[in-house]
Amino acid sequence: MPKRLLHLAVLCLTAFTLLGAGTPDKVFDHAGGQMMCTCGCAEMLLACNHVGCPDAPGLIAELHAQADTGHSEKDILAFFAAKYGPTVLAAPLRGGFDNVAWIMPFAIFALGLIAVILVLQLWKRRADRLVPAAPTPTSDALRDRIRDETQYGE
Repeated sequence: MPKRLLHLAVLCLTAFTLLGAGTPDKVFDHAGGQMMCTCGCAEMLLACNHVGCPDAPGLIAELHAQADTGHSEKDILAFFAAKYGPTVLAAPLRGGFDNVAWIMPFAIFALGLIAVILVLQLWKRRADRLVPAAPTPTSDALRDRIRDETQYGE
């Protein structure tokens, strides 16, 4: 009996957590939240509040049609990127050349950090090598003469 209750609990937990996963409405909402409106208002597609927007109603209808066909979110985003260009996506897709858009900022930061560290080490080594010259009798005499000639009012 306890084994059946455990199986029933696992089944209920699985059913509740996966309830509605992948439905067209969820795919529509999630994909729409990752797309930009193409009218130039710089708003997310589903949040475009541009009065009289010429693009949003058509894009939303097309997104509904794609979601109703049962395509995955990734396929829908790839479809819109192929049709309208990559600017329709709020963030680049992962894969292919778009990986460069994700990797390059971190790579440039790391290279810049390494360059700064190397330059600081070079400066430190150069400063360690520079030793002030010991004063000589001629430099002391010259310093005294300069002081005498540049004193004002005496």
